[in-house]
Amino acid sequence: MVGDDGLARCRWVGSDPEYRRYHDEEWGRALHGDRPLFEKLSLEGFQAGLSWITILRRRPGFREAFDDFDPAVIAGYDDARVEALMSDERIIRNRAKILATISNARIMLELTDGAPGALDELLWSFAPSARTARPAAMSELAAITPESEAMSAALRRRGFRFVGPTTMYALMQSSGMVDDHLVGCWRVA
Repeated sequence: MVGDDGLARCRWVGSDPEYRRYHDEEWGRALHGDRPLFEKLSLEGFQAGLSWITILRRRPGFREAFDDFDPAVIAGYDDARVEALMSDERIIRNRAKILATISNARIMLELTDGAPGALDELLWSFAPSARTARPAAMSELAAITPESEAMSAALRRRGFRFVGPTTMYALMQSSGMVDDHLVGCWRVA
């Protein structure tokens, strides 16, 4: 799909300016660091069952409501904080997803205690080692891969929630573990 700026982009971008910015500047670029990956993991969990643009438009509100996704702060959230989040219209007010984010923050702190970078290392250990053929059409994009299934299983064994294989493949795409920009997209290297 060619935008009004003359650049061909992946078809999913459409004409939404925020989606375009996200595609051009973030999606498929390598993301590292425990905290940025924790944010991505959390937001992908909130996205489950919804469109990514819904989360993307609310991301500033999510960041403010969840203390910039600082796991040390989130891990200390109590029932009163959960209720405050449940009434915060800037985010997706799903109790199970809010509780999962708090629980996941606690698990992440345990994982990274004395081992900074452990979440980054764990997640990136599932990045495919070999490049597959670049997809030519949206219909060729995977929803689940063996790597996303393995990542999901490893996270679930540690107690993480809202980390199903489809959600984990979306995380792999968005954080650059895989590059699913379609043939013809200007972002293709």
